[in-house]
Amino acid sequence: MSKLKKIVEDAKNQKTKEIDLSDRGIQNLNEVPGLMMLEHITHLTMSHNKLAAVPPSIGELANLELLNLFNNHINELPTSLSGMQKLKILNLGMNRLSHLPRGFGSFSKLEMLDLSYNNLSEKSLPSNFFFITTLRTLYLADNDFETFPSEIIKLQNLQVLSLRDNDLISIPKEIGDLLKLKELHIQGNRLTVLPPELGNLELTGSNNVFKADRNPWVHPIQEQFMLGASHVFGYIRSDTYKYLHGRHVHADPEPPAKKDDKAKKASRKPLHSKNK
Repeated sequence: MSKLKKIVEDAKNQKTKEIDLSDRGIQNLNEVPGLMMLEHITHLTMSHNKLAAVPPSIGELANLELLNLFNNHINELPTSLSGMQKLKILNLGMNRLSHLPRGFGSFSKLEMLDLSYNNLSEKSLPSNFFFITTLRTLYLADNDFETFPSEIIKLQNLQVLSLRDNDLISIPKEIGDLLKLKELHIQGNRLTVLPPELGNLELTGSNNVFKADRNPWVHPIQEQFMLGASHVFGYIRSDTYKYLHGRHVHADPEPPAKKDDKAKKASRKPLHSKNK
């Protein structure tokens, strides 16, 4: 406790703008007296702790540009979080979130949002989630999405999208309208076909990333993957593929079974005793 208090006092006296409180076993922000009084700080890192919740008072840190809460036990977020109008980077990866609070999409400057390794699904997103039009990077890997909202078309500044290791049985054709997209990670899902509209994007150049392995692709797509990603994009742009895709969608086949037992995810394991 005394060490944490000293860090806060030093930050106050020296007007330190960046505070790192990672890996200190913190279970509650009340254990860090005076932290919410440091209105001048711009960077706060509290990764690798044992926080179960974020208090509404976090909104008092009005000048925060970066908030890193990676690898905690957080299952609840306050609505005040999205009122932090200077926040550009928010890392909530590896927590226990199963829903996001109402109004979460109210951030005005957020550029990078990491929600990887949580328990989120298409039902977890508030109605204004896709209002965060400043987003350039969105990490949603290792969650529970089976489908993804077509409203993603609103994120026209998006450059990196990770949907790796979910339960996706389809991806929205609207991703093909995100013309600034440079990286797309969809590996480890239940995808069998790609929307032809994805061919609108150029994701196979030297400065781009397209990863889609560990999916049960239909045979014609799997054959193209064996030749390389550029062959895949050439194929899905063809009239032959558009015809095949149309037939596949019309047939409405049963989606592939889920492969992994999500109950084994770290985000779902019982918490250890507070004394451990």
